[in-house]
Amino acid sequence: MNEQHIDNVDDREELNELLRVRRDKLQDLYDLGIDPFGEKFERTHTTQEIIDHFDDLEDQDTRISGRIMSMRTHGKASFADLMDHTGRVQLYFRVNTLGEEGYALLQKLDIGDIVGITGKIFRTRRGEISVEVLDIKFLSKSLRPLPAKWHGLKDVDLRYRHRYVDLIVNPGVRQVFETRSKIIQLIRNFLSDRGYIEVETPMLHVIAGGASARPFTTHHNALDMDLYLRIAPELYLKRLLVGGFDKVFEMGKMFRNEGISTKHNPEFTMCELYMAYGDASDMMKITEEIYAHVAQELVGSTKIVFQGQEIDLTPPWPRKPMLDAIKEYSGVDLRGLDDEQARKVAKEKGLEVEPNASYSAVLDELFDTFVEPKLVQPIFITDHPVEVSPLAKRKKDDPTATDRFEPFIVTWEVGNGFTELNDPIDQDQRFRQQVAQRDQGDDEAHMMDEDYIHALEYGMPPAGGLGLGIDRMVMLFTDSPSIRDVLLFPHMRPRS
Repeated sequence: MNEQHIDNVDDREELNELLRVRRDKLQDLYDLGIDPFGEKFERTHTTQEIIDHFDDLEDQDTRISGRIMSMRTHGKASFADLMDHTGRVQLYFRVNTLGEEGYALLQKLDIGDIVGITGKIFRTRRGEISVEVLDIKFLSKSLRPLPAKWHGLKDVDLRYRHRYVDLIVNPGVRQVFETRSKIIQLIRNFLSDRGYIEVETPMLHVIAGGASARPFTTHHNALDMDLYLRIAPELYLKRLLVGGFDKVFEMGKMFRNEGISTKHNPEFTMCELYMAYGDASDMMKITEEIYAHVAQELVGSTKIVFQGQEIDLTPPWPRKPMLDAIKEYSGVDLRGLDDEQARKVAKEKGLEVEPNASYSAVLDELFDTFVEPKLVQPIFITDHPVEVSPLAKRKKDDPTATDRFEPFIVTWEVGNGFTELNDPIDQDQRFRQQVAQRDQGDDEAHMMDEDYIHALEYGMPPAGGLGLGIDRMVMLFTDSPSIRDVLLFPHMRPRS
């Protein structure tokens, strides 16, 4: 029965009957003196080890454990498939081996039950590697029937809501998260090999800083003060540069109180790294190198396929100034325009902008509409305006722009980096401009951080900084079109 299709009274009655039958079997086991939720079981092999090393293991005893995924009864002989974290193997039950009483226990066995098997490894006459069962231990009785398959949008929604079931019935899903773990480890090793030290900074912030985003707010009862879940670790990591660390990075969760989409989740994983005495060019180089390294380790090439299209991650990636990209793809040249002029050209391009939209808001709208959809192959968009880059250093040859970049792949922004602003006077002025924007209603504008200014006044070396979105990187390398496919437990809208 497909449990996820219970959407009328008859189906619910059928489900309730299945649940009742399983509860009855549970009670039967108790009545027989059998604990349906058993104890520790020491196994000698995994299912994959039995398959891979059959020639050496044939006719040997084995102890394996896992979940029953299918059952086939043929009179006095029965077959089942047992799945563990490595794969599946067939089980063979015979009344001659188990005895009438032992064989009768199969009637209490359901698909989904977790069992421990003692048996002998052999190959059937049809050539299938199997384990003849000599003894069976109930380790955890499954009180709910597993769905037979997933299909359709509604089922995708349930897969995310009940990931534990998704992992059981769709073994391929596990591979995505095994790849995710490997990617994170590859990045850690890559940075460690280059002298970066992994550190941990607070997740509860007095000031929501380091990015332009709406924070989540919480309250500390003992101190009677509001705190923010971090939107970025940047300002703490740069304090460490002030303190004398040369290369630091942090891998962890960020929290932004914003929309949910195929590319956005309220909590997400970032890797931020900072290099004293470096700049944006160093950060672009390390971005290319990380992506190329991960690709090489995962698939043996810097060319991968995403949604049927080949993506070439081979360094170096092209660089294009942001205003040049907007002009190329939209025909609009924003250089030298004020807020009113920017709004006018946006309307001429058919964009709906707020009556009081700022130059930076218009820039974002033009970029999102005309440029992002064109950025399929890896590219760095550089030279972001000062208005949208409060923490980045100005370019020497153009004080209206910053030495900042964003890498794009398959139309996604996958990171953000720049030459860090280490001038405390300029930083103070930038923060005050952000505060003014906040006072005018921009709740994503940066807050004033007096202590960070205080830290900069002690002197922070010239530095390059980079933030990489781990979730989008995993999406790319696992060919996953939605961020929910690469999060074990994504946030979902409440069901009515």
